[in-house]
Amino acid sequence: MSESIGIALAGPGAFGQKHLDALKNIAGVRIVSLIGRNLEQAKEVAAKYGASHVTQDLAESLARPDVDAVILCTPTQIHAAQTIQCLRAGKHVQVEIPMADSWADAQALVRAQKETGRVAMVGHTRRFNPSHQWVHRNITAGKYNIQQMDVQTYFFRRTNINALGQPRSWTDHLLWHHAAHTVDLFAYQTGSPIVKANALQGPMHPELKIAMDMSIQLKAANGAICTLSLSFNNDGPLGTFFRYIGDTGTYIARYDDLFNGKEEKIDVSKVDVSMNGIELQDREFIAAIREGREPNASVHRVLDCYRVLGELEQQLT
Repeated sequence: MSESIGIALAGPGAFGQKHLDALKNIAGVRIVSLIGRNLEQAKEVAAKYGASHVTQDLAESLARPDVDAVILCTPTQIHAAQTIQCLRAGKHVQVEIPMADSWADAQALVRAQKETGRVAMVGHTRRFNPSHQWVHRNITAGKYNIQQMDVQTYFFRRTNINALGQPRSWTDHLLWHHAAHTVDLFAYQTGSPIVKANALQGPMHPELKIAMDMSIQLKAANGAICTLSLSFNNDGPLGTFFRYIGDTGTYIARYDDLFNGKEEKIDVSKVDVSMNGIELQDREFIAAIREGREPNASVHRVLDCYRVLGELEQQLT
């Protein structure tokens, strides 16, 4: 591989463009190809970010010798199949969270990575946000132990609309997408596997055919607990808010920002080279390719999250 890394990005919508913005800040990265269902919209994005190739066919991009790696920002339901397709084509791949929407598909994806030896990483962004990194460093230094995490993941999303207010071609999911962030982060921060998980869900939406409200309880092997509330019905402050309750303090993380229990802001600007979790996630992906190593949030390191999600799904069916 040349020192410059050629990237193909599939799904240049709202979140795909966040990755494209982040990649502009990483030296030696070229946006080679964009793959989009809406060809005209993909061409507009390609012109903005300097991609010379645009297609509706992922296989066409994978056949290009100047594509070294792929970032998948496509619908949840095709993540596993597309990731395996990229690996089989000899490309490194970062797939947005979740890597699969079933335990069986998650296991199949990990097997494909072992067989191909390519770098395969999942967009578990919370591992990279400076706020959560700050907490993690205190934990690994022996300065902090989590007793409980209380997490709220709230959106107002009663139709298939993305973050840019544009129609989506697919339906989002509270369990396999949004809960995945917290399930993985809880195990990662406690350094202890999840040994008990419970879930309840509210009524199914008559058109979207998904539960719009969900409650999840988790317990780690070390005794720490987590309570997660999720909703697509919340007409109020939007986003995910994490409260860490520990032995030496309480901390509240709001994406890349961190506060103590008294709502006093903690300076996390020196934690990493950027305050943008997506950029830090992409930097890890590129660094792992260049250094020939397993990345943080590799498919192997996040796999157990999908075991837990599979167990929760069984409770809800």
